[in-house]
Amino acid sequence: MDKNQQQLIKLAHTKMPFGKYEGRFLIDLPEYYIVWYHNKGFPKGELGQQMQLIYELKLNGLEELIRNIKRQYPKP
Repeated sequence: MDKNQQQLIKLAHTKMPFGKYEGRFLIDLPEYYIVWYHNKGFPKGELGQQMQLIYELKLNGLEELIRNIKRQYPKP
């Protein structure tokens, strides 16, 4: 398994660590919330990079890709 696949599997299982949607999978965050962060600025570090990717996936209608990964590769 390559690094990109590992990153997508990790993304599929990452939950929001704080705020109104704490504990919700990033892919399940409401679109308006992700857009708000896009306009405001994503957090620094890995979480911000993951949220940026979620924004791009939602923008292009590819959320199901991450949901399928989450089902196909359950978290150990």
